Amino acid sequence: MTDKETRETLIKEALEARKMAYVPYSHFMVGAALLTKEGRIYRGCNIENAAYGPTNCAERTAFFKAVSEGERAFAAIAIVGAPEGNPSAREEITGYAAPCGVCRQVMAEFCRPDDFEIIVAKSPDDYYVRMLESLLPDSFGPANLI
Repeated sequence: MTDKETRETLIKEALEARKMAYVPYSHFMVGAALLTKEGRIYRGCNIENAAYGPTNCAERTAFFKAVSEGERAFAAIAIVGAPEGNPSAREEITGYAAPCGVCRQVMAEFCRPDDFEIIVAKSPDDYYVRMLESLLPDSFGPANLI
């Protein structure tokens, strides 16, 4: 479990990552900050595409960046989202930006469901924490293929 200071750092990193979002269609900016077991942080933002299917969520961007650099052990991820033009994220239309099902499945590929923390935030002092297993119970993962 991460401590309060680590959570706040991750949320601040996710807020910075959100600034890089490419969202010409949904106009909803998401940032993520992924913490490895070794303490490295990888940022990700959502990147949209006119064909919609190739769009990539912030969480998957962070995971793919980390995995592409050899990381395989993860501790936590912080996620923030807000409509474009609303950098404070304090007046959200939809509230917290929890990870979608596809992102939860990617998390299940690389993380132990009972050991991976998901921090969903509006700001460094306004967030909630869930373990992956509570957001994706009975998930399908590598163990199912053995």
